[in-house]
Amino acid sequence: MEEHLYNLHIERAVLNSIIFDPSQFEEIHEIISYKDFYLPAHAAFFHAMERLYTKELPLDETFIKKELHGEGFDEHAMLEILSTSPIANTKSYVLELKDKAMKRHLIELTTHIKTTIGEDLSGADIAQKIEQRLFEITQNNAQLEFKEGDEIARTTQEYIQEMKSRGGQTLVGVDTGFTDLNKKTTGFGKGDLIIIAARPAMGKTAFALNIMLNLLNHDKGVAFFSLEMPSEQLMLRLLAAHTSIPLQKIRVGDLTVEQEKMINNALDRLGQSPMFIDDQGSLNINQLRSKLRKLKMKHPEVTLAIVDYLQIMSSSGTRSRTEEISEISRGLKMLARELGMPIIALSQLNRGLEARNDKRPMLSDIRESGAIEQDADIIMFVYRDDVYRFKEEKEKEKAAAKDGKPYQSDWVEKEIEDAEIIIGKQRNGPTGFVKLKFKKSFTRFVDDTPPELEIRYENVDTSSAKIVPSDRVDMPVI
Repeated sequence: MEEHLYNLHIERAVLNSIIFDPSQFEEIHEIISYKDFYLPAHAAFFHAMERLYTKELPLDETFIKKELHGEGFDEHAMLEILSTSPIANTKSYVLELKDKAMKRHLIELTTHIKTTIGEDLSGADIAQKIEQRLFEITQNNAQLEFKEGDEIARTTQEYIQEMKSRGGQTLVGVDTGFTDLNKKTTGFGKGDLIIIAARPAMGKTAFALNIMLNLLNHDKGVAFFSLEMPSEQLMLRLLAAHTSIPLQKIRVGDLTVEQEKMINNALDRLGQSPMFIDDQGSLNINQLRSKLRKLKMKHPEVTLAIVDYLQIMSSSGTRSRTEEISEISRGLKMLARELGMPIIALSQLNRGLEARNDKRPMLSDIRESGAIEQDADIIMFVYRDDVYRFKEEKEKEKAAAKDGKPYQSDWVEKEIEDAEIIIGKQRNGPTGFVKLKFKKSFTRFVDDTPPELEIRYENVDTSSAKIVPSDRVDMPVI
């Protein structure tokens, strides 16, 4: 291999600097891994250092030799490392080593491309595989074919110790913004595919936007792929939930001077938040995958992606709808694992459930449910009984008018309705349901908190966006 693709002196200098000053290892390890070394002996030494570091053991010749169990320990290579002159600017050497490693990986990619083109795959599938490999190279994210037992045991032990250090805290993954839902799910885990399903008008988009707003409130990035609704309409809903100003008033511009100030402040705050919305009407799984990878590379603070909604998406080829949904759901699950972040996909339900007396959804009610049920880690349903009760009253009123009979309904439409989030599947936790309240005019779900425990707020101090006490029950404004 041409010398501009590797430099053994740089590799020796980097390893020497670690042995001379082990405190540098953590910073160096954030940039390179053992796979970035050209000489196998150097790669083995650095890999041994990685393991020693996690065990909090010295990073010196004696312990490296012991870690390698004497076998494969290259005495000559170690002597050359130890005899290398110390370097002053270690980071520059590390970056140069990384640059050469990336060039070698890219050359390997060209061979991979030739091999992949020879496979019996569509052009879109080939492009997807190449893009994934390129993403792994640029993110230094290539995985071993197998994880060894000691590595699995070590990472599991680290996880247990981390959970123990939390002192019984139930929230492990991404905060949903809802107390009881967090308790049921422990938050959305890295690599999880979460399905939120409901019939139209139940509020599944509003529920997803509420989760999004909570994360933005804590400076966590969110990517929202809206296949049904333009970004401006999503922003109007966020503003209503954000400011406690009714959505209809915001839509028609019926605002007081104070409300207009609140809207402008909220727009400034949301405009500066790590929020990314793609409202392209037609989007297939390969396009979504490519866009989210690029976004995650550019903005690592993105911790959640939302797709609204799954049945509108298309696959990469002309197949049956069942095969398309299978490819989409599997693609979303694999993408969540690859990026190490949860992905929420909204889903429609079959109309047949409305013929039942109890209209609470079940797993079998999801359209093209087989593949979705298999791939999802969590499946949740949004259910509000008042939606059906209101519909039934309207049908009775219509039938009475048709027969020329008077009809006096005792139905009173409520501003705050009871809502249920039904957990139909949870791969690593219990099923069941969580009670919430839905504030219709603000398109906002809130915890079903007993009145004596409610936290009350009033108007927002528009200059500082702080919350001051009042008798109105609302979510904190960002």
